[in-house]
Amino acid sequence: MPFPMPTSPRFRCFFVLLLLALATFSQRVAAQTTATGLVLDQAGQPLTFATAVLLALPDSAIVGSQTTTEQGTYTFSDVKPGRYCVKAMLLSYTSARSAAFVVTQAAMTIPALRLAAAATALKEVTIVGNPPLLEQHADRTVVNVSRLNTAGETALDILKKAPGVTLDKDDNVVYRGSAGVNVLIDGKLTYLSGDALSSYLKSLPASAISQLELMPNPPASMDAAGTAGVLNIKLRRSQLPGLSGTYTLGLGQGRYEKSWVGTNLAYNVGKVRLFARLDAGRYNSFNRLTMRRTIRDSIFNQENLWRPLTYAGTYAIGADVALTSQQSLGIQLRGGLNYTDAVSTSNSVTTDWAGTPGGRRQMTNPQASNGTNQALNLYYRFALDSTGRELSAAADYVHYTSGKDQSFYNVVFAPSTEQGRPAEQLRSDASSETTIRAAKIDYVHPFAGTKWRAETGVKTSWVTSRSAIQFDKLMDSGWELDGLRTNQFAYNEHISAGYVSVNTTLNRLELKAGLRGELTQTTGTPAIGPRIARNYFQLFPSAFASYKVNENNQVSASVSRRITRPAYQNLNPFLNYSDFYTAQQGNPFLAPSLSQSLVLNYLHKDFQVLSLSYLHETNSVNNVVTQNDDTKVSTSTPQNLAETSTLILSSGGHTDLTKFWGMDNQLSGSYTQVHTILQDQSVNLASYSWAASSDHTFTLPRSYKLLVGGSYESPGVQGLYHTKASGAVNLGLKKQLWAEKATLSLRVADVFNTNRFRSTLRYNNVNQTWNNQWESRRVTLTFTCKIGSGKTQARRTAASSDEEGRVGN
Repeated sequence: MPFPMPTSPRFRCFFVLLLLALATFSQRVAAQTTATGLVLDQAGQPLTFATAVLLALPDSAIVGSQTTTEQGTYTFSDVKPGRYCVKAMLLSYTSARSAAFVVTQAAMTIPALRLAAAATALKEVTIVGNPPLLEQHADRTVVNVSRLNTAGETALDILKKAPGVTLDKDDNVVYRGSAGVNVLIDGKLTYLSGDALSSYLKSLPASAISQLELMPNPPASMDAAGTAGVLNIKLRRSQLPGLSGTYTLGLGQGRYEKSWVGTNLAYNVGKVRLFARLDAGRYNSFNRLTMRRTIRDSIFNQENLWRPLTYAGTYAIGADVALTSQQSLGIQLRGGLNYTDAVSTSNSVTTDWAGTPGGRRQMTNPQASNGTNQALNLYYRFALDSTGRELSAAADYVHYTSGKDQSFYNVVFAPSTEQGRPAEQLRSDASSETTIRAAKIDYVHPFAGTKWRAETGVKTSWVTSRSAIQFDKLMDSGWELDGLRTNQFAYNEHISAGYVSVNTTLNRLELKAGLRGELTQTTGTPAIGPRIARNYFQLFPSAFASYKVNENNQVSASVSRRITRPAYQNLNPFLNYSDFYTAQQGNPFLAPSLSQSLVLNYLHKDFQVLSLSYLHETNSVNNVVTQNDDTKVSTSTPQNLAETSTLILSSGGHTDLTKFWGMDNQLSGSYTQVHTILQDQSVNLASYSWAASSDHTFTLPRSYKLLVGGSYESPGVQGLYHTKASGAVNLGLKKQLWAEKATLSLRVADVFNTNRFRSTLRYNNVNQTWNNQWESRRVTLTFTCKIGSGKTQARRTAASSDEEGRVGN
């Protein structure tokens, strides 16, 4: 039975009741005290996995010990009144100790501790134990990519391994059943979407990724974009002093060959951190799409083959500099480029219900496409005092371009003949250029003598996008401009945003609530058609609560309201052809989609015993196929669907079965419901589905690791598509070489070649079956080697050793 759709008043009522309940409960635990702090390096960057020890004075007895998070933070709970200090330690760094402080009933915020790089690094360190593949936290799920055998994979492949994440038939990221997801790189917006985002993620190798964070209900300090939530890709960056890094070489073979090379370097000395990442690859691949369309009394069987050869590269360089003990400055330049040369062929055969041939059309479509993207990020951070007050600012400049040249050679065959005649001959030249400028300021203010902290900030961004397409038609007199298909499109967008949030930690209870407001002003101007202007203001509340029942059990709840604005290229009204009967067209009249989201979690020792996720979207953007029964042409256009709801119940996490056998399992069940109006007819879709994955890591003698895993997705609903079942089995083997300074990885992906997108479309006059197969079965071999000794020259460090030694002591 369909579950009830929430309305905005009900959601607001639930939001207020949740805050009141949390505030009431917080009074019961307010008597407890916490001590929170931050561990940084000399450049002001967070140090992960540092050890923070709480010492009771005057005898320096150890009261507690914590490992810092990815953000460099630590928190001691249940601290009794008394006099204490905190000592921070990390391999290859000198330790630091805080000044003595007195704990009363008020929560303590300890001034940040800064660790200076040691003059020399340890000769050999063996770390026993690995983080689990999946870490379940109160507000996010973390995928530790280092636990995977990622030989030959890309960032897009890694996203598919995350719980609740899939790809649609066009390689768009789908999270919690919705395409409205915002993808970040190191916590920064990519400002990419659609084909531009897919191309960038395909060119970013998985070996460059450290972690993947999934946040279904992000805080108010983050952009409200992403109705389903946020996916944050965290790249690897060494924290060791001196020169360190890796280089990677890889070879792969599916149906066709591929190869890649990359390096990831960091140089950390004193108050300066430098980093660089370069990756390049050559990828030879294919795609086969088979379709069956029923139009009145005719059946169209169609096969499209696409054979692309892609050259791609990405880069990132940057520096973090500690200007003073309180101020730091950073700069980062990243980008990528790709070039694809491809030939696409299409063969469409028409029959009637009795199988009598009705003719055949064949198309050859040579095409060359290219894309570039560059992004410059500047940020500034100022710790105003030792109480935790902080001011930060950031500015972004993003520019990306794309171009595509195509030719369309059509041949028509009469029934029962192999002698074809030329049909419509076309060629097109398309280009697009988008520039994004953004700036923001954030301020953090702890309230002295209380356990509360407030954050506020403002942000503004400007987007300009210009696209053009020219079609030429071959006539008896030669090539002539096709005025009906030639077009231009200009798009401008300005977003102004501000937010405020408050949070507190009361013994075992963590609370956070925020409100963000965003004013959006857009104009879209096609060369053919009317100018479209939109001006709207939206408020986005969010609330989060986490309660640690005991050391091993934790419950949490979060709610939020979010938005997904149409992708720039989806607004572009241009008409593009895949073959004689299939076309794609943008929609400049798209409206933004809005969502209401609720997530409940119960965790036991980082194992997600139970997670309940509910997402309700209005005006969600999905591709809608419309069919002209006279011309037999099917056109896919992004349109707003009235209502989409998804309810997901999941469980999973890491389990160590033995000392040498670790297992990561995920199991989820979902119910999806879609209601909309298409061509004045009501369309209602509903489906139950489930998915499961199991990955096993076996630690073998002589530094070998065996990885065995598999996944399965049952039939379900994705937008208007009824998807069929899919799955894959993967095998991998890793070998540590040269005293663990190098790794050789062998991987066989999709051993039985079962991973593909199969679906049906049935509504109004549309009756289609899709089967999209790509090069999912691949054998890849990757060699990774560490660079540098991780040592810092004593002579260069000595000049600042006195100043560095006084910081944080």
